[in-house]
Amino acid sequence: MARLAIDSSFLWEFGKLNPDVQERVQEVFAKFQAGGAGINLEKIHNAKDERFRSIRIDQGYRGIVLAPEQGDLYLLLKVDQHDAAYRWAERHKVSVNSTAGVVEVIDVVGVKEATARNTASGGPDRLFDHVSDAQLRTLGIDEQTLAFARSVTDQLEVEKARRTLGEAQYDVLIGLAMGMTPEEVWNEVAQSAPVDIDDMVAATERTSRRLILVTGPDELMDVFSQPFALWRVYLHPSQLRVAHARYSGPARVSGGPGTGKTVVALHRARHLARRVERQGAVLLTTFTKTLAASLDDGLRALVSEPDLLERVDVRHIDQVAHQIVAREHGRLSVLNQAEEVARWAKASSAHEPAFLAAEWRQVILAQGITTLLEYQGARRKGRGVRLSSAARETVWEAFEAFSSGLRKDGVWTHETICVEATRLLTEADRQPYEHVIVDEAQDLSPWQWRFLRAVVPVGPDDLFIAGDTHQRIYDNRASLRQVGVDVTGRSTRLKINYRTTAEILAWCVGLLRGQAIDDMNEDLESLTGCRSDVHGNQPRLEGFASRQDELAFVTAQVQQWLDDGVEPEQVGIAMRARAPIGEVVNSLAEHGIPAASLASQAAHEGKVLVGTMHRMKGLEFRCMVVTGVSDNSVPAPSAVTLASLDKAAHALDLQRERCVLFVACTRAREELLVTWTGVRSPFLPVS
Repeated sequence: MARLAIDSSFLWEFGKLNPDVQERVQEVFAKFQAGGAGINLEKIHNAKDERFRSIRIDQGYRGIVLAPEQGDLYLLLKVDQHDAAYRWAERHKVSVNSTAGVVEVIDVVGVKEATARNTASGGPDRLFDHVSDAQLRTLGIDEQTLAFARSVTDQLEVEKARRTLGEAQYDVLIGLAMGMTPEEVWNEVAQSAPVDIDDMVAATERTSRRLILVTGPDELMDVFSQPFALWRVYLHPSQLRVAHARYSGPARVSGGPGTGKTVVALHRARHLARRVERQGAVLLTTFTKTLAASLDDGLRALVSEPDLLERVDVRHIDQVAHQIVAREHGRLSVLNQAEEVARWAKASSAHEPAFLAAEWRQVILAQGITTLLEYQGARRKGRGVRLSSAARETVWEAFEAFSSGLRKDGVWTHETICVEATRLLTEADRQPYEHVIVDEAQDLSPWQWRFLRAVVPVGPDDLFIAGDTHQRIYDNRASLRQVGVDVTGRSTRLKINYRTTAEILAWCVGLLRGQAIDDMNEDLESLTGCRSDVHGNQPRLEGFASRQDELAFVTAQVQQWLDDGVEPEQVGIAMRARAPIGEVVNSLAEHGIPAASLASQAAHEGKVLVGTMHRMKGLEFRCMVVTGVSDNSVPAPSAVTLASLDKAAHALDLQRERCVLFVACTRAREELLVTWTGVRSPFLPVS
């Protein structure tokens, strides 16, 4: 019986096929996996990859399959109208990346065209001149992509080629373009063991984000009945007006977890893309690379027209700022954390580096302070240590020494890049975008908000903001009004949860009951009215006398869920700190349960996923365990300012820690288990 791996991009396209074609696709590939009686795989003339075969769907549609040179694993890559499917086969090839060990689908014609464009229009200074051919090859860059890399003069040229380059090779080039060293890129992408580029089975297992491996007709039907990631683009008709409305200025959509804020943002991006003409006129952004990649996947699931996709620039905020500053100042060298600490230590012997760094971010940058006089009068709520006028002067001297040192040595931090990008945009004749859409807005810093305000002209439909301050998991707090973004009269709150059962949602909301949580607009936010129409079991809370007993119970519960038919990757286990992740993974492995850390480079397909509460942001699971919720772990002592130092900071830190727990628990769709050893966290209800 043939095994079949399905390219996830095909599943996004599958949802757009008409029902008759969808039905034929299911019939053909079910018959193919059952033994292939009556199914012919035909060789494709002029295909870029000699292993490509076509399979007949009906009179007008063909599927493109990669047939193995040995073994029984086939890759389903494309289903389209006859001519379009064959044109796709004439442009693409499939290979195993020699360094990352993953399967890459490369548009070889597109790479060649991009190389020719860059060569014809580029100047003498090439972006990757500082990296040798040998280093690029070691990082998994093939010969054609090497030629492309040698033609590149600007980071934007790499970003434009993202959908033509292999995924692993794009990650290498964009990392180098953003200032990472070859060694740092190697640590990000390389497999720990040698890669056999001829072992397609192993490579498929490592490419779990892109390839979905099915082992029989029944499993195949399950995949087709619920196409991968299509839930992320479903929009309730009542939300359509929010995504398609015309606003006189910045607008905001908020709502509790699972209410569809991100989906509304994706539909907003498609709607605005249809109203603009030039490429990259709409920016769809958020605060991390991982979340930006998720947005890009969601947009491609929603939008099938290539010209519309080209009008939306999907990148995280620091990446956009980096590009703007690099165009003005050339290649940027960015400090790592250890280098920054060393510079703060050099800047002042009177204050601890950690104190200076926090003061710089939470007071100076947060309030946009540029002079000692402004700093002397600045509010420092939540900063703990009170500073006299004389003490502020010594602190300011440290800031100036730190900043002048950066300028002298030509180095940057992500914060200074963002501030400089804002300055450049303020002085520019025009802004790079016509519309900006922001997701996970609650975790953006004030300086990032000032940058976003500067990146788009003030006017109708300029900024569209999606977020929920109940899910704030970092220290960043901003007043939209104070950073020049006024959403008064243009705010909508979503109340229907499409992810979590009513029982889990109600319990999670109780974690934040009585908390005065800001709405980023100088008012308070509320979860009142947030509801789910799906019912299930109540969350379970279990305490234990020892950590060994707690781990044993968690392991037994996970095994029970798997025995009940839950797929391993639909089980998540969260904890506050990184340290216990290994013992949880090992405990599961000792009982024959496949598990992986979310932070690892290993494939996640077919494994229970274990990670920190922060790492769970943006994910969801059928069954969720939040473990280690003891009084000495949640809240994390190191994350909470002592009340004796600053009562206001202490209260805000406790609130943020509650929100972190809230985010972890709301990842559950159907089952939630919360466990602890000894004394339970004070955040948990007593009964």
